[in-house]
Amino acid sequence: MSDNSTSSNSTDSGTPDLSDILPPYLNLPAHLSAHKYFFVCTLTVAAWDTLVLSPRTWRLLRTKEWPPLKILFHFLRLFMPVEFTIVGVAFFDTKWSQAQCSHFFLFEPICTAILLAACSLVHVIRINAIYQQKRPVLLGMGGLLALQVVITAICCGFYRSTPLLEGQGCIAEPKSNWVGIYWLSATLTYTASFVMAVHRSLESLKVKKLSYWKLMLRDGLNLYGAIWVVNMVNMLFWFIIKPTGPEDPVRTIVTSMAAVLTASMTMRIILAVRGSLAAGGSFAVSSGSHPSRSGNTTHVITASRNAQVAPANPVLSLGAGHDQAYAVGLQGADKGADWDGKSSVGGRDQKGDIFPIESPVADPTGVHVTVESETDFERFQKEKN
Repeated sequence: MSDNSTSSNSTDSGTPDLSDILPPYLNLPAHLSAHKYFFVCTLTVAAWDTLVLSPRTWRLLRTKEWPPLKILFHFLRLFMPVEFTIVGVAFFDTKWSQAQCSHFFLFEPICTAILLAACSLVHVIRINAIYQQKRPVLLGMGGLLALQVVITAICCGFYRSTPLLEGQGCIAEPKSNWVGIYWLSATLTYTASFVMAVHRSLESLKVKKLSYWKLMLRDGLNLYGAIWVVNMVNMLFWFIIKPTGPEDPVRTIVTSMAAVLTASMTMRIILAVRGSLAAGGSFAVSSGSHPSRSGNTTHVITASRNAQVAPANPVLSLGAGHDQAYAVGLQGADKGADWDGKSSVGGRDQKGDIFPIESPVADPTGVHVTVESETDFERFQKEKN
């Protein structure tokens, strides 16, 4: 009995541990394993985004003008998937040695700094546009962008290669906790962008009442909000969650996903711009698209007269000598912009409402076209105040 027990114990003690059998690229610590799974999700999002936006990218490419927002869109469209494909190869290639990593690890922080700078420039241009090119807005947003560029450039010199085993991947990590200001600077820019976009949208409710859901979709506040949320989650990992040691990459788990989603949502902000992308595009409720207490002006055009150019945001009334006429609301026009009711890639954002109106005069001699234009938004605000 004792011999069997001794034999059983010796057999159990001789069983090798599974961690001793597995190669290093399969024997991963918990945080490193989570990092790899999360990076797979990052690459999936990047590939999906590239595929889904391909038709709209092609339509935008075919437009004639090349304003800054269009150039930035195509830069992000190409730069983001190329960067993270290269980073993914270094991360998952089991033959990528730590000696190679010591010469390569700065690739991701430097390229991500460039990517974030391009995204932030889009936000500066767009926020400046929806605030109608106001100098304080441009100086404030531009100052945050300049601060971000300087800080990210300095912080790139304070990264190092994570000391992993051969075959476990190549990951860049900060040498010290304060290097997290790299991402803090970008988060400040996106926070300001989100707050100012929300403030501008809420201001428009004084002129045109909408539900908060429609307001969010109309002005793309969900896009600004998504960028802010993912960057704030990244801040949680950088400054609150503590790594267990120098080989623990927990701080950088969310950085790749934050960069990919920031670029993806920023590109959608560009695609959601109404009308031309020149000068940053227009705002949904801006000059010439609001009611005024001073009353509307009306131009009556008959078939025998030359057509007059309708002011911004007209309401078109059509009648053919019958008791009933029809009014077509041509909403969304913006003074100073080539607004055709479509987005920057040719997709229609909204349709004009067609509703019957009572015709005061029945004229069988021809078709009457009545164009009612609304006055300026600034005049409305001055009169209201």
